[in-house]
Amino acid sequence: MSTKLQTENSFLEKTFKLKENKTNVKTEILAGVTTFMTMAYILVVNPDILSATGMDFNALFTATALSAAIATIAMAFLANYPFALAPGMGLNAFFAFTVVIGMGYSWEFALTAILIEGIIFLLLTFFNVREALVNSIPLNIKHAVSVGIGLFIALIGFKNAKIVTAYESTLVTLGDLGSPGVLLALVGLVITGILLAKKVKGALLIGIVATTAIGIPLGITPMPSQIISAPPSLAPIFFKFDFSQIFSLDMLIVVFTFLFVDLFDTLGTLVGVASKADMLDKDGKLPKAKQALFADAIGTTVGACLGTSTVTTYVESASGVAEGGRTGLTALTSGVLFALSLFLAPLFLIVPSEATAPVLILVGLFMMTPITKIDLEDYTEAIPAFLTIVMMPFTFSIAEGIVFGIMSYVFLKLFTGKGKDVSIIMYALTGIFILKHFVEKLI
Repeated sequence: MSTKLQTENSFLEKTFKLKENKTNVKTEILAGVTTFMTMAYILVVNPDILSATGMDFNALFTATALSAAIATIAMAFLANYPFALAPGMGLNAFFAFTVVIGMGYSWEFALTAILIEGIIFLLLTFFNVREALVNSIPLNIKHAVSVGIGLFIALIGFKNAKIVTAYESTLVTLGDLGSPGVLLALVGLVITGILLAKKVKGALLIGIVATTAIGIPLGITPMPSQIISAPPSLAPIFFKFDFSQIFSLDMLIVVFTFLFVDLFDTLGTLVGVASKADMLDKDGKLPKAKQALFADAIGTTVGACLGTSTVTTYVESASGVAEGGRTGLTALTSGVLFALSLFLAPLFLIVPSEATAPVLILVGLFMMTPITKIDLEDYTEAIPAFLTIVMMPFTFSIAEGIVFGIMSYVFLKLFTGKGKDVSIIMYALTGIFILKHFVEKLI
């Protein structure tokens, strides 16, 4: 047994370069479990959103889990990064409520747009276009992306726990602190905070499990009727494409919008989480960005064939990084758990949002550390960084935060006589952003 264990560890060390990344098998697996637990909600939320179009809910569950598993495992072996992927929030809402319900197209039409997007991303990645975009972003904005994502994640946590709720006059307000769900989330926040303060290994995961258990007597955590079940059939949505309108103007607009949002959501997540994990090199570039983006493009293309919306890198990957995840072994663990969830859905799906919300809130704190690296003395650097940070939570979009950061950077540099500091790619991106908002007017 000892020899077998040494062989397994040797394989993992050789494959994922654990010592080189100053980590170990236990830490990586724990980080992968934590990442999975914080994003397992997508297994229910994605089918819930897409089923509004008439797609089969049970088939969507299988497509969600399978596409997440394939894309995340691809990330593990192609890029050796601790990032997990799944059908993206926001993109699934655009798919369902704008393209299908709003514009009146079939969900088969929308899936075809996703397939085209995935193929275009594969080509853009192959020719290093997406990697060039990642590397063109100024270092201060890269650090700001990490901080902005932190605030964005924290807001998601507060929203999921209903600690913060919508309010017409002020947009947001404090929720009902006396409700059982809010109280459970606050208790979970205290428990997880204490574990972190005491430097308990696996604090985030332990916090999720403990909060889930406390939720049972409160009636918030449901007891599973069974533990193991067969995966629902993919047949109702598998490979259901509609190529009859592939050359229409509406198809062009829909594909462009999917491309834009996915490109900059993924870019922001990769850069932000990599910045927090100290994965950026001395020039602020992300090594193996091309491989990471390939995994993302593969996920989208495969996801479309399986029957789900755009697959993208998840910001919740930061929770695994916060637990010490530094290599593809973290991603592999998350990917395997997504695969297992196909058979263990009743068990995984009992974890309430109130149990994962405290982790998201605290991960927001962890993502704040790069703010100390931002140059706040030069206003042509500080203002774009600030707008990047605040616009992510204020617009509930990583992509829009990047748009405001890049555009303000270009305009401030250009009109203060520092236009030479701006790369051609940054100028091109600004033009694309302006075009994108013009195109949106046509929808």
